[in-house]
Amino acid sequence: MSSPSPGKRRMDTDVVKLIESNHEVTILGGLNEFFVKFFGPKGTPYEGGVWKVRVDLPDKYPFKSPSIGFVNKIFHPNIDEASGTVCLDVINQAWTALYDLNNVFESFLPQLLSYPNPIDPLNGDAAALYLHKPEDYKAKIREYVRRYASADAMNDNEDNMSTSSESSLSDFSEDEAQDMEL
Repeated sequence: MSSPSPGKRRMDTDVVKLIESNHEVTILGGLNEFFVKFFGPKGTPYEGGVWKVRVDLPDKYPFKSPSIGFVNKIFHPNIDEASGTVCLDVINQAWTALYDLNNVFESFLPQLLSYPNPIDPLNGDAAALYLHKPEDYKAKIREYVRRYASADAMNDNEDNMSTSSESSLSDFSEDEAQDMEL
């Protein structure tokens, strides 16, 4: 039996570290595709919000950055409202193999939500509100949190956001689970 490549080992290690650091992770097709439950940072209008973030790890991870996208709607200058795509230099352009998935969910995304960059927006409406009507901007965020990212909204939309390829070990018989390599 051959051992996994160093890149595959690193991918597996980073996903396991993310799970061990108490992030709720739902594996899709393999350890390179999964959802992470992400909570809005305290002290921001996003506080109390819960988002499902899709992560796709490329074959060349950790030398190539992960693809990150919000599944449920979020109002932010640097996140495309329709697709959930995140515009963040440290993920899209300045990524290095020194970073890992914990950096994304414990540092990069919380900082992005706390300190948006309205100069390079994916959502022009959010950027304009942020710059010219900050109180309206915060009110719109709170409205989006209530409608799309509250615990009730997450539960109501869970069926719509899941896919048939999601799995957990509980989906398999005890014999099948024992045969799996983790």
